[in-house]
Amino acid sequence: QLQLVESGGGLVQPGGSLRLSCAASGFTLDYYNIGWFRQAPGKEREGVSCMASSGGTTHYAESVKGRFTISKDNAKNTVYLQMNSLKPEDTAVYYCAVRYYSGTYYCALNMYEYNYWGQGTQVTVSS
Repeated sequence: QLQLVESGGGLVQPGGSLRLSCAASGFTLDYYNIGWFRQAPGKEREGVSCMASSGGTTHYAESVKGRFTISKDNAKNTVYLQMNSLKPEDTAVYYCAVRYYSGTYYCALNMYEYNYWGQGTQVTVSS
């Protein structure tokens, strides 16, 4: 059974860092596009970053460019989101998501492009 489990969220002060993990089981990430999304209270879910299945293409939302980095460890079948210089407006529940799309060099920050989701992990940036 395909499963995604996020971890690594928590409370951090502005300017701090967190690394989110998304562990995949029941399938191999090699053949899937991967996305990180977030949803703040009262707001729509928004795309943060994505990685194409080829691994060579990544995209970031303008609001996180230069601060967040998506990466993947094939041996651990895990995706990461390194978040630096965190701001209060980064506070949200963060989700990872995937869609089977083997061999592509394109990924999208559109949530409707993904059909498997994790349960989310809370990130709170506050002093």
